Amino acid sequence: MDDNFYNEIKSILIKARNKVYTTVNFAMVEAYWNIGKKIIEQQGGKDTAKYGQGLIQELSKQMTKDFGKGFTVTNLKYMRQFYLTFPNGHALRGELSWTHYRSLMRVENENARNFYLEEAIKSNWSTRQLDRQINSFFYERLLSSQNKEEVSKEIMKLEKRKTPEDIIRDPYVLEFLGLESNTDFYESDLEQALTTHLQKFLLELGRGFSFVARQKRFTFDGRHFRVDLVFYNYILKCFVLIDLKIGDLTHQDLGQMQMYVNYYKREMMNEGDNPPIGIVLCADKSDSVVKYTLPEDEKQIYASKYKLYLPSEKELINELNKEYLLLENYIDEQKKN
Repeated sequence: MDDNFYNEIKSILIKARNKVYTTVNFAMVEAYWNIGKKIIEQQGGKDTAKYGQGLIQELSKQMTKDFGKGFTVTNLKYMRQFYLTFPNGHALRGELSWTHYRSLMRVENENARNFYLEEAIKSNWSTRQLDRQINSFFYERLLSSQNKEEVSKEIMKLEKRKTPEDIIRDPYVLEFLGLESNTDFYESDLEQALTTHLQKFLLELGRGFSFVARQKRFTFDGRHFRVDLVFYNYILKCFVLIDLKIGDLTHQDLGQMQMYVNYYKREMMNEGDNPPIGIVLCADKSDSVVKYTLPEDEKQIYASKYKLYLPSEKELINELNKEYLLLENYIDEQKKN
């Protein structure tokens, strides 16, 4: 087949996908800006809007009923802030997603914010590229640098560009369209099988575990996170969060679990609950590791109590290793066939 012919076909498809990406993003961004505008107008304007908390709560309740996820009180507040940050609407661009704008709203300096907006459009930055540039003070570094071209190029080596395929992975887009996210995008076959077995193992353990969610998503500072398994232990009266890692366990993994625990403590605990507990499991051929993460202000009495009802590190490691080897052998057999 002629290369030029194939490249022409490929170009048609890429342009079509980009068109879909741009159209959906702009429709969502424009809708959220208009929702923010309506909220401000209903609350009586910018200066008195802070007194309209009840309005946002009622709106969230009704919109969630009619349109599903994506219209929490927090998200509606972001839409309100979106309008306040970009009041004239000229900054609404199809090249930028709602996640881009969520990141831009965190930039307090207006000059820096406008710079990041224009640069994200010009350089086709992904949301991860934009976040990295903001967090590494790219605007300030560029102003003081003698080699501006080299500073501008470094992001391409550190983070991947956005692609039209990203649209099917963006939870905000899926929520806007009323679609369910597919966990297959986030789990390998091995991780999926191990998580399924772990879920079954804990429920069969008979120590007060009640299943809550799998691949539970929450959003923090504009970034999406997923907890592999969430249980509620009705004996301990607390959430138990579990993350499974394939390969080496890093300090970042432990730090992320601490953040999950803190988030659940502040946002998800009900009256009478004890603070949540996090468990990070690392499954590997050579070594399996289990780390427990307690709330930062945990008390020794509570620590002693949870050990009675949660599986020990040895129990979890043995169960992980046993299942890991079975799955590895199965995968090897499938490859041979």
